[in-house]
Amino acid sequence: MLLTAVRPQKVCLCPFFPVHPLKVSTCLYIIQHPAEESRVLRTVPLLTACLPGDKCKVLIGRRFGEDRYPELAAVCRNSNTLILYPGAEAANLEEVALIFPSPSTIIIIDGTWSQAKDIFYKNSLFRLPKQVQLKTSISSQYVIRTQPTNTCLSTLECAAIALAIMEKNDGIQETILRPLQALCSFQLQHGAQIHHSKEHLLKNGLYDKPMPKNKRKLKRMELLVNNVKI
Repeated sequence: MLLTAVRPQKVCLCPFFPVHPLKVSTCLYIIQHPAEESRVLRTVPLLTACLPGDKCKVLIGRRFGEDRYPELAAVCRNSNTLILYPGAEAANLEEVALIFPSPSTIIIIDGTWSQAKDIFYKNSLFRLPKQVQLKTSISSQYVIRTQPTNTCLSTLECAAIALAIMEKNDGIQETILRPLQALCSFQLQHGAQIHHSKEHLLKNGLYDKPMPKNKRKLKRMELLVNNVKI
């Protein structure tokens, strides 16, 4: 497997992937910010290794116009397409899944929260599909990367939960999470530290970086401390 060929054998992730790609009817479109492509410990390659190539498509970029991405534009206009992005207008995916037709397509934006926000709001195509979000209180198992809040999840975790809901099969979530759990375990065994969320660090007085001078960023950090949803 190309993904793990560069890892030493003792920390190889191959045993933790499904023997065969998972059979799913739902198709994922991962919209990846270019900055994610250069990160060493990414979750999207783990996700794509678990699914058939025609069920998990990755598009890299910041701007997605209809002329350059006609296939994506058609997907966004399809009534069977959802976009997973939290917000006041987003419906609960579990409720939508009860009445949504199958097979369906889910678009997920891969990047930091600020990068994902920029992609979502500056690409009109992504406001065409029905907007959904995950209603979950679980904490991320991607403990080797700092999350903004205690309930923020990695792209792989969002995809795993979303697929389990749409396919009505909890085993899918367990299978997709397995290589992520192994990756984090290997990294921690070899010197990596557990990364608590920024929310956790701020609330417990453990945030050791200079506070931002930008008033908007400072306001966001104050909201995290006061447990206000942002």
